[in-house]
Amino acid sequence: MEPDVTTLGSVLAIGWEPEIRGISVVLIGVIVLCGSVYFILSTNLGSRLGFLVALSGLFGWLMMMGIFWWVYGIGLQGKAPTWSGMEVIGTSLDQSANEVARVDDISAATTEESVDGWIRIASDDPAFGQTVAAADDILQNQTETFQAGQYATVAVYEKGGERYPKIGNSIDFLAFFHRPHYAIVEVQPVVLTIPEPGRAPLPTQIDTTKPPTYVLMVRDQGTHRQPAVSLTIGAGLVFALCCYVLHRRERNLQTNLAEAASGSSGGAIVPVGTPD
Repeated sequence: MEPDVTTLGSVLAIGWEPEIRGISVVLIGVIVLCGSVYFILSTNLGSRLGFLVALSGLFGWLMMMGIFWWVYGIGLQGKAPTWSGMEVIGTSLDQSANEVARVDDISAATTEESVDGWIRIASDDPAFGQTVAAADDILQNQTETFQAGQYATVAVYEKGGERYPKIGNSIDFLAFFHRPHYAIVEVQPVVLTIPEPGRAPLPTQIDTTKPPTYVLMVRDQGTHRQPAVSLTIGAGLVFALCCYVLHRRERNLQTNLAEAASGSSGGAIVPVGTPD
């Protein structure tokens, strides 16, 4: 007996990732989790009031989850911070089209002393490797200025990136803004050597007869926490609205019960939406 082609196709479609299977998992999860809570609440409070209570709990939970994601930078994340290339400068920084990179003698900057705001990054600093990797991508892939193995990194400098506003010098929990963060990577061509079979490659030797090349970059802070912020604010607004509707319903219910207990019939009864 040959298998039914239609049934086999349906099974393969459900097992295909990520669209069909992902949508099915989400729908089943919403129906089982949210639906079961609503079913229990509706048997005790009625369909309309149970739905309102379940909706309030759902968006309250989403708001709390968004707060934790916002604080710790986990969960739903946006674009990570990256270095964006601004300019590849040849020979001298005086030829830069950006005023921020026009420094008289940037090589005089050290890890302790700055020159015109520029400070040198130590080679064992994790930021050194990240900045050099971004500069390599700009030089080799985006501008095709060099090919791999034709140059060596001489130094990396950075400027700016401070957070503000601050209270004093140490309290920065309100510092949500950043000043522009720049970096300059200095590279220089190397003496090309021919590797000999069976021998270790020769050490990299910088060609001092050729001028250096500078890569000017600016830090893109990205949108790492933006999805969590949007979730927190959006869910918080819906949660506040649901709480207000529940409060208004409870207040109207208490008013009607008080009027019914006192036997008053002068005013109209305010509808409160009694449970089904």
